[in-house]
Amino acid sequence: MSKELLESFREAYRNLELLPLLEHRELEKFKVEYATEVIDQLEQLVEDSPSRDGKTIFTGHRGCGKSTLLAEFGKKLADNYFVVFFSISDTIEMSDVNHINILFAIAVNLMYEAEKNQVQISPAIKNNFYKWFATKTRIEEEKFSAGLAAGFDLFKLISGKLKADAAVRHEIKQEFERKISELCERINEIAALIQLDTDKDVLVIIDDLDKLDLARVNDIYRDNIKALCLPNFQIIYTIPIAVLRDKFLRPLIETETNDQVVVMSVSKLFDKGESRKPDPVPRTQAMKVLLEVLNKRISGQLLEAQTAEKIILYSGGVLRELVRITNACCRICLRLVRRLPEGESLTINDSILEEAINNIRNDFAIPLGKTDYEILQTTYNQFQPDDPKQAEFLDLLHGLYALEYRNRENWYDVHPIVIDLLRDKGLI
Repeated sequence: MSKELLESFREAYRNLELLPLLEHRELEKFKVEYATEVIDQLEQLVEDSPSRDGKTIFTGHRGCGKSTLLAEFGKKLADNYFVVFFSISDTIEMSDVNHINILFAIAVNLMYEAEKNQVQISPAIKNNFYKWFATKTRIEEEKFSAGLAAGFDLFKLISGKLKADAAVRHEIKQEFERKISELCERINEIAALIQLDTDKDVLVIIDDLDKLDLARVNDIYRDNIKALCLPNFQIIYTIPIAVLRDKFLRPLIETETNDQVVVMSVSKLFDKGESRKPDPVPRTQAMKVLLEVLNKRISGQLLEAQTAEKIILYSGGVLRELVRITNACCRICLRLVRRLPEGESLTINDSILEEAINNIRNDFAIPLGKTDYEILQTTYNQFQPDDPKQAEFLDLLHGLYALEYRNRENWYDVHPIVIDLLRDKGLI
């Protein structure tokens, strides 16, 4: 076994973790100029907002790079805004997210960032806030006192309680279900004190709401979008792209946010219909950008050039899928390297890619039923389903089985790996 080769694949495997780039060091190491026009759209909506309390909805396919882009956007605006960026999944158990604990999470993260950035709040007011949070989250007196001494560590403790303790979440929901304005008043008080001390408007960015189940999203937004718009500072909410196909939810969201909806598209590898031709020609710029993403994370000595191009094509233009496929290839190579005699080399080639794709294809296949295959077959043949608002199609869109592409008109295609499943069943 070559220890040097093993370490090279280990490094690539670490670089190919399926996580967004949130820290400055990660952005510096792996950043690729991508979707700059989306950042421009977000910047325009935030900075040119006619009011200081605009709400923006940000959406796109899971894995298209939204989290990384939002983190970069938050850092870009940090000189002029007091930016609070957090993932809802870090604060609340995802299966139990509702509009009340989203607002409570905003309050917690506002205070956490205020303490972290040493915002000057008078001791009496701060102590009031601490007691309020401690009471609502049932923090014992001794832990509360320790939190006062430790500063913002108290809010790490509160976040931990929100995430782990269903009883606390239930009590918060029960208390504020009929008193949502009281919760928002407290949020606005915290924001006002931050603005007063920093002389910056507050901008809250909430990530990972787009990863919620569609039924949960429907519950949150259908009846409670007005409550989520109550805080009097700017907020960016994320939602699943499938929500934009909902004939009731979309107009409701557009009305309440003054049509401030930004969509991050999947990187379009082929023009509509091109991939069906005998020798399809991918779009040069899209291939170039995604190849740069790969080159930042894995050495060209470990990945054959023709295989890299196939990985890109199999990704369907979804960044997360690009990373996931290459990560799966690295896992196979890490097993193979251990069997190699010293001195022999190994690269990710078409054979290894085929094995990785087979495994991923099997994962895709498990949840699919007869109706799903029929919808995917129609989508493949017509570049759209019979009914884009059908619940089963929305689930396929949410799960990346179907991909939405945008230019002058919206159109859909089937994930390249899922296309193989249609071929196997003789449906195309």
